[in-house]
Amino acid sequence: MRERRAAQERRRAQDFEAFVAGAAGRLLHTATLLTGEPSGAAPVAEELLTTALSRTYAYWDRLRGEDPYDRTRQELAAHFARTAWRHRRPRGGLLDRLAPQERLILVLRLYEGVAEEQTAALLGLPAERVHALCLRAVAEMRSTRRGAAPPSASGAGAVAP
Repeated sequence: MRERRAAQERRRAQDFEAFVAGAAGRLLHTATLLTGEPSGAAPVAEELLTTALSRTYAYWDRLRGEDPYDRTRQELAAHFARTAWRHRRPRGGLLDRLAPQERLILVLRLYEGVAEEQTAALLGLPAERVHALCLRAVAEMRSTRRGAAPPSASGAGAVAP
C-alpha cells in the first residue's frame, strides 16, 4: 500500500514538473506584466507565480481533465486581485502606468486571450465593466507616455520659433 502511494506521489510530482517546465516561461511573463516590473529581475512577479503554482500543485489531484494552465492562470489572477494594493507603485515595466485592475484585465483579455465573460466571472465584475476597463487601458497605452511633452496647442503642423 505504501509503495503504491509513493508511486502515485512520484507520478504526481513528475506530471507537475513537466507542466511547470512547459508553462513557466509564459506564466512568468504574465506575472511580470501584471506586477508592472521590467523584464529580467522581477522578484514580485516570481513570488506571485510561485504562490499560484503552489496552489495549483495542492489542487493537482482534483483537476480531473481541467487544463492546469487555466487553473494556474486563475490562481495568478485571483492572487494578484487580492494583493493589488501592493502593485500600485510604478516599477518601470511595460504596463506600470495602468491601475492594477486595468493591468489585470488587459493582460487576461489581450495577452492571455481570455473571453470577456470569463474575465468578468473570474473577477466578479459585470462584462460591461470589464469591456470599459479594457478600452480605457488600451486608450491609456496608446496615449503619449507620462512626462512626454504634450502636442503643440497651436495645431499639428505648427513649428516652434
